[in-house]
Amino acid sequence: MMKKYGLTAIALCLVSFYLFPLYWMYITALKSGTEIFANPPTFWPENPQWMVGEVWTRLKMDVYLWNSLLIASGVTIIVAICGTGCAYVLSRIRNRWMDVVLFIVLMMQVLPSSLMITPIFVAFNQVGLNEVPRTSVILAQAAKVLPLYIVLCRATFLQVPRELEEAALVDGNSRIGVFLSIIVPLARNGILVTSVLIFLQSFGEYVYSRSLITQRALQPATVGLQSFMGPNTSDWSGVMTYSAIYVTPVLIIFVLLQRQIVSGLTSGALK
Repeated sequence: MMKKYGLTAIALCLVSFYLFPLYWMYITALKSGTEIFANPPTFWPENPQWMVGEVWTRLKMDVYLWNSLLIASGVTIIVAICGTGCAYVLSRIRNRWMDVVLFIVLMMQVLPSSLMITPIFVAFNQVGLNEVPRTSVILAQAAKVLPLYIVLCRATFLQVPRELEEAALVDGNSRIGVFLSIIVPLARNGILVTSVLIFLQSFGEYVYSRSLITQRALQPATVGLQSFMGPNTSDWSGVMTYSAIYVTPVLIIFVLLQRQIVSGLTSGALK
């Protein structure tokens, strides 16, 4: 019993340590500029200030959030269409080279966006994609997260018995028909959960958007945050308010889908 309580206390301490920056962001968003720099710091605002309406109107956050939504949705659609078939194929091919292929796929995920942005910018400029900046960001981000999607979805497809598709093929179904009518419905939980993760990651994309989109009206919310940062001073209260508005929908989505996300990520871990 004591061991159980001890482990629970350790878990609560770790969770509190992990969530403290989130708590500090929301609390700082309610503080005045003077109180933010108070020493010693206050862990609860003495005179809470509600700046959500001011920040939303002044920076036109609806435009920034709409751009983020468009980019994240475009990336998710492209990755889901291209990655689902690829993950299925990789799950059905069993040979000694498969580990090499998966290693190469994972290495593509390791490459940082800051390293890839220069060649991507040059290539897109040569083919004219920089004329449509949101599309260029969608394509660049889709290429960045596609390996992660493939690896996670492959684990889901491995759980679908091959006997089901073999029986359907014997009954006269085509390979594509079996994939669309049997395999995809059985793996839909893993596909949906992985798509949600890709959406959330793309919703917070910054490097490609900062480098490829110059028009302010087309920039996502991550780039819009720099509006509070000046050469001589920064509006930290506005930064935290902006961040709270931006982060809250993502947190709500994650909390509502946390069970599905955890089950989807671990579906391929156990036989």
